[in-house]
Amino acid sequence: MAKSSSRVKAILLALLVTVLWSSSWVLIKIGLADIPPLLFAGLRYVWAFLVLLVVVMSSRDRRAELRTISGRDWRRIAALGLISYALTQGLMYVALSYLEAVTLSLMLNFTSVVVALIGIVWLREMPTGLQWLGVAIYLGGTVVYFYPAGLAGIESAGLIIGGIVVLANAISSLLGREVNREKTVSPLMVTVTSMGIGSLTLLAVALIIHGLPRIDLLGWAIIGWLAVVNSALAFTLWNHTQRTLSATESSVINNTMLIQIAVLAWLFLGEEITGIEVIGLALAVVGILLVQVRGRKTASNAEAPG
Repeated sequence: MAKSSSRVKAILLALLVTVLWSSSWVLIKIGLADIPPLLFAGLRYVWAFLVLLVVVMSSRDRRAELRTISGRDWRRIAALGLISYALTQGLMYVALSYLEAVTLSLMLNFTSVVVALIGIVWLREMPTGLQWLGVAIYLGGTVVYFYPAGLAGIESAGLIIGGIVVLANAISSLLGREVNREKTVSPLMVTVTSMGIGSLTLLAVALIIHGLPRIDLLGWAIIGWLAVVNSALAFTLWNHTQRTLSATESSVINNTMLIQIAVLAWLFLGEEITGIEVIGLALAVVGILLVQVRGRKTASNAEAPG
């Protein structure tokens, strides 16, 4: 009974985390009205990094681990940080300034498909028949979502940037899997160090391009909430749920974000969604789940675009 109760609590906690991550998309769209995208992303993740750094430095064991990271691991972590945060997150904010939240969310879910395809060469992991079926269902769901309007009214710049984000996200996912599966550095330390390198680089570039514009109280509140609650706290809670939930269970919960983002964008951003689009999103979720079946069995951490 106690085991069943702890599993229910872990599921509810994981769902709460996905709600927080999904709400990030709404808050980002609101903040982008006044804050340049690169600066927005840089400030958020630098704040999150500083919060996590305090957690790490308060632990003697974590400080000791930090000193034992090899040069080879530092190089790979640096590459992961630059691709995952400086490139992927930075451009994701830029893409959101052009695209509706649900459209970019649907595009980002294609990451799992790209990971499966690139993994054939990079990790020598051949997709199973079930995964190929998942790819087909996802693509079918995407077609249904955009039918009948197609891509009319969507700025081509947003689609191009979104496509780059998907590719960069897939590469960072594969690189992260490669770093984590060797287990020479703990997942928390990989997160903190890669986030620090990537976010500080992103913020430096943003300050060179934009300078430091005046940000009102609402803007700073959004940045602070995204950094402390939706990043540092949410990732900590998510890792806590991994002690109880299986990788497959986490995958199912994580993939509810596509629907959550659509609902939240409709409620708070006025992004209308039709019945046929709901069907398309549902098919896309099913397809992505099938693509992730094998990958989630061998991965300890689920990625999330929040």
